[in-house]
Amino acid sequence: MKATNERRLGISAKRLSMIISLFAVLGLASCQQKGPAEKTGEKLDRSVENAEQKIEQGTEKAESKLDDVKESIIEKTEASGQYIDDSVITLKIKTAILNEPSLKVSQIKVTTADGVVQLSGTVDSQQSIDKAIEMAQSQDGVKSVQSDLTVNTAGN
Repeated sequence: MKATNERRLGISAKRLSMIISLFAVLGLASCQQKGPAEKTGEKLDRSVENAEQKIEQGTEKAESKLDDVKESIIEKTEASGQYIDDSVITLKIKTAILNEPSLKVSQIKVTTADGVVQLSGTVDSQQSIDKAIEMAQSQDGVKSVQSDLTVNTAGN
Protein backbone atom coordinates (compact mmCIF):
# COMPACT_ATOMS: atom_id res chain seq x y z
CA MET A 1 0.00 0.00 0.00
CA LYS A 2 2.80 2.22 0.77
CA ALA A 3 4.19 1.60 -2.70
CA THR A 4 0.83 2.33 -4.26
CA ASN A 5 0.55 5.58 -2.35
CA GLU A 6 4.06 6.49 -3.30
CA ARG A 7 3.28 5.63 -6.86
CA ARG A 8 0.12 7.73 -6.77
CA LEU A 9 2.08 10.57 -5.23
CA GLY A 10 4.70 10.23 -7.96
CA ILE A 11 2.03 10.29 -10.65
CA SER A 12 0.29 13.21 -8.94
CA ALA A 13 3.60 15.06 -8.69
CA LYS A 14 4.25 14.43 -12.36
CA ARG A 15 0.74 15.57 -13.23
CA LEU A 16 1.13 18.59 -11.04
CA SER A 17 4.46 19.36 -12.68
CA MET A 18 2.89 19.02 -16.13
CA ILE A 19 -0.04 21.23 -15.20
CA ILE A 20 2.31 23.88 -13.81
CA SER A 21 4.44 23.65 -16.93
CA LEU A 22 1.34 23.93 -19.12
CA PHE A 23 0.18 27.02 -17.23
CA ALA A 24 3.64 28.50 -17.52
CA VAL A 25 3.69 27.92 -21.28
CA LEU A 26 0.18 29.34 -21.69
CA GLY A 27 1.07 32.30 -19.49
CA LEU A 28 4.18 33.07 -21.51
CA ALA A 29 2.29 32.68 -24.78
CA SER A 30 -0.38 35.10 -23.67
CA CYS A 31 2.28 37.62 -22.58
CA GLN A 32 3.65 37.70 -26.10
CA GLN A 33 0.29 38.70 -27.57
CA LYS A 34 -0.27 42.41 -27.89
CA GLY A 35 -3.22 43.92 -26.17
CA PRO A 36 -5.25 46.92 -27.30
CA ALA A 37 -3.03 49.33 -25.37
CA GLU A 38 0.13 48.08 -27.05
CA LYS A 39 -1.50 48.20 -30.51
CA THR A 40 -2.75 51.74 -29.88
CA GLY A 41 0.70 52.77 -28.68
CA GLU A 42 2.32 51.41 -31.85
CA LYS A 43 -0.22 53.24 -34.04
CA LEU A 44 0.43 56.42 -32.12
CA ASP A 45 4.19 56.01 -32.56
CA ARG A 46 3.77 55.51 -36.32
CA SER A 47 1.52 58.57 -36.53
CA VAL A 48 4.05 60.68 -34.66
CA GLU A 49 6.86 59.49 -36.97
CA ASN A 50 4.76 60.31 -40.06
CA ALA A 51 3.92 63.74 -38.68
CA GLU A 52 7.59 64.42 -37.94
CA GLN A 53 8.53 63.43 -41.50
CA LYS A 54 5.85 65.68 -43.00
CA ILE A 55 6.89 68.59 -40.78
CA GLU A 56 10.52 68.09 -41.84
CA GLN A 57 9.52 68.00 -45.52
CA GLY A 58 7.39 71.12 -45.07
CA THR A 59 10.24 72.88 -43.31
CA GLU A 60 12.64 72.00 -46.12
CA LYS A 61 10.19 73.31 -48.73
CA ALA A 62 9.65 76.51 -46.75
CA GLU A 63 13.41 77.04 -46.38
CA SER A 64 13.87 76.51 -50.12
CA LYS A 65 11.14 79.01 -50.96
CA LEU A 66 12.57 81.46 -48.44
CA ASP A 67 15.97 81.19 -50.12
CA ASP A 68 14.32 81.86 -53.51
CA VAL A 69 12.53 84.91 -52.11
CA LYS A 70 15.77 86.19 -50.56
CA GLU A 71 17.56 85.84 -53.90
CA SER A 72 14.75 87.64 -55.69
CA ILE A 73 14.77 90.49 -53.17
CA ILE A 74 18.55 90.84 -53.44
CA GLU A 75 18.38 90.90 -57.25
CA LYS A 76 15.57 93.46 -57.27
CA THR A 77 17.33 95.57 -54.66
CA GLU A 78 20.53 95.55 -56.68
CA ALA A 79 18.59 96.41 -59.84
CA SER A 80 16.81 99.22 -57.99
CA GLY A 81 20.12 100.45 -56.63
CA GLN A 82 21.61 100.46 -60.10
CA TYR A 83 18.56 102.31 -61.43
CA ILE A 84 18.95 104.93 -58.71
CA ASP A 85 22.68 105.19 -59.41
CA ASP A 86 22.02 105.62 -63.12
CA SER A 87 19.38 108.25 -62.42
CA VAL A 88 21.80 110.18 -60.22
CA ILE A 89 24.50 110.03 -62.91
CA THR A 90 22.03 111.27 -65.53
CA LEU A 91 20.89 114.09 -63.27
CA LYS A 92 24.47 115.18 -62.54
CA ILE A 93 25.35 115.24 -66.25
CA LYS A 94 22.22 117.18 -67.17
CA THR A 95 22.96 119.67 -64.40
CA ALA A 96 26.56 120.08 -65.59
CA ILE A 97 25.38 120.63 -69.17
CA LEU A 98 22.74 123.13 -68.01
CA ASN A 99 25.38 125.05 -66.06
CA GLU A 100 27.66 125.19 -69.11
CA PRO A 101 26.78 128.32 -71.13
CA SER A 102 28.14 126.92 -74.38
CA LEU A 103 25.75 123.91 -74.28
CA LYS A 104 22.00 123.95 -74.52
CA VAL A 105 20.37 121.24 -72.42
CA SER A 106 17.31 121.02 -74.65
CA GLN A 107 19.48 119.83 -77.53
CA ILE A 108 21.25 117.03 -75.66
CA LYS A 109 19.48 113.92 -74.42
CA VAL A 110 21.24 111.96 -71.64
CA THR A 111 20.46 108.37 -70.68
CA THR A 112 22.41 106.06 -68.39
CA ALA A 113 22.27 102.28 -68.08
CA ASP A 114 24.65 100.38 -65.78
CA GLY A 115 26.98 103.37 -65.66
CA VAL A 116 27.19 103.68 -69.45
CA VAL A 117 26.10 107.16 -70.55
CA GLN A 118 24.48 107.71 -73.93
CA LEU A 119 24.49 111.27 -75.33
CA SER A 120 22.30 112.05 -78.33
CA GLY A 121 20.94 115.10 -80.07
CA THR A 122 22.36 118.03 -81.98
CA VAL A 123 24.79 120.77 -80.96
CA ASP A 124 26.28 123.84 -82.58
CA SER A 125 29.88 122.62 -83.07
CA GLN A 126 32.41 119.84 -82.63
CA GLN A 127 33.72 121.75 -79.57
CA SER A 128 30.24 121.37 -78.00
CA ILE A 129 30.34 117.63 -78.64
CA ASP A 130 33.79 117.38 -77.05
CA LYS A 131 32.67 119.50 -74.08
CA ALA A 132 29.53 117.38 -73.49
CA ILE A 133 31.57 114.15 -73.61
CA GLU A 134 34.17 115.62 -71.25
CA MET A 135 31.48 116.71 -68.77
CA ALA A 136 29.84 113.27 -68.85
CA GLN A 137 33.14 111.44 -68.34
CA SER A 138 34.01 113.61 -65.34
CA GLN A 139 31.02 112.46 -63.28
CA ASP A 140 31.42 109.78 -60.57
CA GLY A 141 30.03 106.37 -61.50
CA VAL A 142 30.37 106.81 -65.25
CA LYS A 143 31.97 103.74 -66.80
CA SER A 144 31.92 104.97 -70.37
CA VAL A 145 30.31 107.56 -72.63
CA GLN A 146 28.78 106.81 -76.01
CA SER A 147 28.03 109.79 -78.18
CA ASP A 148 25.47 110.03 -80.94
CA LEU A 149 25.72 113.82 -80.90
CA THR A 150 25.78 115.51 -84.27
CA VAL A 151 26.64 119.04 -85.37
CA ASN A 152 23.67 120.96 -86.66
CA THR A 153 24.89 122.35 -89.96
CA ALA A 154 21.56 123.91 -90.89
CA GLY A 155 21.90 126.59 -88.20
CA ASN A 156 25.28 127.85 -89.54
